[in-house]
Amino acid sequence: MYRFLLRPRWILSHLFVTVVVLAMLTAGFWQLRRLDERRETNEKILSVTTEAPVPIETLVTPTTPTSDLAALQYRPVTVTGTYRVDEQVLINNRSNNGAPGYWVVTPLVQANGVAVAVNRGWVPYSVSVDGPWDDFAPPTGTITVTGIIRLTQERSTGIVSGPADAATGELRLLSRVDVQRLAQQIDEKLLPIYINLTGTSVPVAPYPIAVPPPDLSEGPHLGYALQWFSFSLLTIIVYPLLLRRVAKRRQA
Repeated sequence: MYRFLLRPRWILSHLFVTVVVLAMLTAGFWQLRRLDERRETNEKILSVTTEAPVPIETLVTPTTPTSDLAALQYRPVTVTGTYRVDEQVLINNRSNNGAPGYWVVTPLVQANGVAVAVNRGWVPYSVSVDGPWDDFAPPTGTITVTGIIRLTQERSTGIVSGPADAATGELRLLSRVDVQRLAQQIDEKLLPIYINLTGTSVPVAPYPIAVPPPDLSEGPHLGYALQWFSFSLLTIIVYPLLLRRVAKRRQA
């Protein structure tokens, strides 16, 4: 009754189904590994972000090696200085609850003359790149801000590359928070990181809206893994039933 299943074209069918099942199982276990990695990363971020803020000069200087910066990611810090509004830039293609807009990045110059790029938050696309930017001007005078350290953003490369900023000239609109590019057009020494603003010593205007804290959700990995395992199980169940039906039809 089932001898026909040993014919070459049916053997190829069995091999194909086996490969598909193995591929789906592999994808499911890969999603579980991604879930474990996500949980581990979330634990590290949570342990860091719950620390008390410390003055930024105790952690990073303009000469801090790049290899040491990754360990500072998400560390809460405080910075005291004066905003340089004339060196402020907008970061393109940023969203807030699905609404398109910009990030506002303003250098904050400390008493020692060293500046740090501060991402003050989001403003809508209705803002003109050419200014004026009075509606979201930062506080004047000496101010203390609180934020978390973030690493400079780099242009993605590969088949799909990110937008590129002009290598020279003074830009008011950047594609990303590229600290090295920003350093080319400001007068002060700039720390090799930037901070996302989380608090300030004085009230601020309705805009900019602070950037949300890091996403500590587990993402869709568990759901994807269950889907792949479900597809594998269905294939394992349905394929033999299909073969049985074919066998009965051939016998009839």
